Amino acid sequence: MRLKSDHPGFCHVWMALLCALVLGAALPTHADVRIKDIASFEGVRENQLVGYGLVVGLDGTGDRLRNSPFTQRSLEGMLERLGVGNLSNETMRTENTAAVIVTANLPPFARRGSTIDVVISSLGDASSLRGGTLIVTPLAGADGAVYAVAQGPIAVAGYAAQGLNASIVEGVPTVARIENGATVENEVGLAFNTLRSVRIALRTPDFTTAARVEETINQALGPGTATALDPGTVEVRPDGKSDIFGLMSQIEGLRVQPDSVAKVVIDARSGTIVIGADVRIARVAVSQGGLTVIVREDIEVSQPAPFSIGETVVVPQTTVQVQERETQFTVLEGDVSLQRLVDGLNAIGLGASQTISILQAIKAAGALYADLEII
Repeated sequence: MRLKSDHPGFCHVWMALLCALVLGAALPTHADVRIKDIASFEGVRENQLVGYGLVVGLDGTGDRLRNSPFTQRSLEGMLERLGVGNLSNETMRTENTAAVIVTANLPPFARRGSTIDVVISSLGDASSLRGGTLIVTPLAGADGAVYAVAQGPIAVAGYAAQGLNASIVEGVPTVARIENGATVENEVGLAFNTLRSVRIALRTPDFTTAARVEETINQALGPGTATALDPGTVEVRPDGKSDIFGLMSQIEGLRVQPDSVAKVVIDARSGTIVIGADVRIARVAVSQGGLTVIVREDIEVSQPAPFSIGETVVVPQTTVQVQERETQFTVLEGDVSLQRLVDGLNAIGLGASQTISILQAIKAAGALYADLEII
């Protein structure tokens, strides 16, 4: 039994999704892609940086020092380093300062003097960081060493406005960015010339994909050059005469045909269904039916006759109707292409919520040859 509460635009969204899936099914199952698009070289990665700092110049939207003691202590320490000291709690009543956490990603091979973007997030009870300026903030890595220093005026995407009886907030005004706001002070070195081997890490580990990468590299660079160590790692051992940089550039451009596990991903909140190209089902018969219950409330007023003893009362009138939809079985052919599977589901004429239930039922029956993932 189901209530009659489907969104009127739900069917249109579902039909558009089915059309996209059918068009995608007409393309080749797996296209050849570059190795650089499905893998990365081990050791060539970003490093996360973090720091604690202060944002000044706010228009009364900063931390209240009484509620944020860490902001007050940081402000006292900063002023003392600048030669301003002996400040008591009564003299420090500013609301133009906010304590923030500054984060950034240090890209590989970032050289000293280059700039990177930083993200500033409020740590106290500041209502907005708009119009503020971040003062010098060292950014450290996981090893505790300082790799960059951030400073500059910040840019806030969101805004907040408040009156006596109403307020509006768009975005998050307590999170901001500074484009090129940090200068790299230390480098993360990686001596490629001393490497005897290079390891390729697949972003999606798979035995078949790793074997194909190994075969492709050996065909291009010679037998025995590449060896698959596990589903996510392929080791390349060049000869002593090869240029390591030229070798990596050549490997990046090689094309392979990646493989993946057949999967159906369902987002029940939005009704989104993504079906992989390798999804197959056994031959099953599906019937989808149910009842539609319509409850209607009518209000009638009963009044007594003139000059009679009585009082006016409200009498509710309830009408309940049950509509049963005529259903029939539809046979979904097994071991067919994605287009045939989508056509079979589309022929039943269901919405997204009913299709999700059918896919779950087919999986429970053991007739869906794919992983069913609900997010």
